Amino acid sequence: MPIIQTKNLSKHFGTVKAVNNLNLTIQEGEIYGLLGPNGCGKTTTIKMLCGLLKPTSGSATVFEFDSMSRKFQQDIGYMPQETALYPDLTVHDNLTIFGKIFGLSNSELARNEKELLDFINLHEKRDVPITDLSGGMRHRVSLICSMIHKPKILFLDEPTVGVDPELRLNFWKNFNELGKTGTTIIITTHYMDEASHCTKIGLMRSGDLITEGTPADILAKTNTRSLEDAFLAFTAREVA
Repeated sequence: MPIIQTKNLSKHFGTVKAVNNLNLTIQEGEIYGLLGPNGCGKTTTIKMLCGLLKPTSGSATVFEFDSMSRKFQQDIGYMPQETALYPDLTVHDNLTIFGKIFGLSNSELARNEKELLDFINLHEKRDVPITDLSGGMRHRVSLICSMIHKPKILFLDEPTVGVDPELRLNFWKNFNELGKTGTTIIITTHYMDEASHCTKIGLMRSGDLITEGTPADILAKTNTRSLEDAFLAFTAREVA
């Protein structure tokens, strides 16, 4: 069975169709990228899969449970676009709070914290309050807070926004390593160049999934050399 599956998943806000009849099948260990411009429905999709938004219609299952269930919450990590941290507390304090929420022991927490601070290269900021960090550093801390309990599924909403190019490459190297260990990652981005790191991608526009497949598949369908050109090609087909 797929680890995540949606059937005609839709979310409407009044007359606005944020997500419209979305059908996804995501397997364990995949890095699935939801790509598209701001406002195309990526974040709304992530929030429905995490159980933070109730669908207007259709269904979504995670670990074979309904997405609104609480039965899988211990096994997922969610990084929102907005930095969800306690600003007056240190990096260490924030990691401790999130770790304790997920029931980590002191030894587990210490081990995971060290690994994750290595991951984002912020050991020297361990005891610095969040308010004293730059926007990019806060974004990095938000990422590792979502990973502190080593979840089986990671939902990452624009995780590389505000991150310098070198660190972006390091993030993707680690995301790919996580995928090899069986961690499933669902990631949203509007950086088309990042999609080449995904095992599978879905292109969204105005709430609709206009195509999906491996990056190579998408390029072959449009006979283009970049995913940005591929997206424009699919958009032109819809208009025509």
